[in-house]
Amino acid sequence: MSITARSRTVPTPAPVAVPESTARRRAGRDGLHGLLMSVPALAGLIAFVAVPFGYAVVLSLYNARLGSDRPPVFLGLEQYRRIFTDPDLSGQFLHALLNNLTFALAVVPLQTGLALALAVLLNRKLKAIGLFRSVFFLPVVFPMALVAVIWRLILARSDQGMLNSLLHHLSLGHWGAFDWLGSSLTAMASVVVLSIWQGVGFQMVILLAGLQSIPGELYEAATLDRASRWQQFRHVTLPGIRNTLVFVALLTSVLSFRVFDQIYILVRGGGLNENATRTVMYEAVSTAFDENNIGRASAVTVVFFLIVLALTLVQRRLVRPEQEDS
Repeated sequence: MSITARSRTVPTPAPVAVPESTARRRAGRDGLHGLLMSVPALAGLIAFVAVPFGYAVVLSLYNARLGSDRPPVFLGLEQYRRIFTDPDLSGQFLHALLNNLTFALAVVPLQTGLALALAVLLNRKLKAIGLFRSVFFLPVVFPMALVAVIWRLILARSDQGMLNSLLHHLSLGHWGAFDWLGSSLTAMASVVVLSIWQGVGFQMVILLAGLQSIPGELYEAATLDRASRWQQFRHVTLPGIRNTLVFVALLTSVLSFRVFDQIYILVRGGGLNENATRTVMYEAVSTAFDENNIGRASAVTVVFFLIVLALTLVQRRLVRPEQEDS
């Protein structure tokens, strides 16, 4: 006697419907947890960004003098009118803003491109690769004051300057002492070079993390398709780190507009050409502490904040992450 086994189909249990009230409670609880977790960041943002900016807006409406016994005099929008209509003040502000734009246009593409090249170079399985990553990241740890002092020794005008001394030996004594920091032709370029040297390691680490998040199967498939290194970089690497590149470009843009430390240190103690490298932040600090005019300095910072905010929004609109494009 044969027994025929009958296959039985196990019914799939129907999904349990969650009551709408329970779903709402879960969503509300998750939202509350997210809000509580963001409280420290929001508190820091309010304390260190919103409150100082609001105080700067208030000060910009007064004729406030640093160290003066006279009470501040309310001027309304007079400080802003002077910035845009007074020939001397508007000329200084526009010149400083132009220097800011020049610095940003040089630093953003150069630093981002160099950081990407270093990240690709260090994203390899080589011996002592951790040591090379640490060496390239080391300048980020240095404070800007130390970086400015180091580059002041490198770019010193005298024959004892490291760059002038090197060029003197390479040219067999025909190279004379050149004032890299004092010349209007090379002052801004010198600041750009030292700024890139100090900050490229930070962008490199971010891009390196983005490169390591790309699945290795994509490169294996590209290799099977006989794609060259350049084709792999163009069609696999760049699309894989597009969002990371956008973030790095935006971050570098914001940081480049707030350049101040290296310029202030080199102008006051390194012989840097002040007129060729004067930025808006340097203009605001000089107005506040050299001329003791807190009201005008506050107006300069408010106007500059709005300009940088507008430029950042435009840049973010033009170069958006993939999630926002879909």
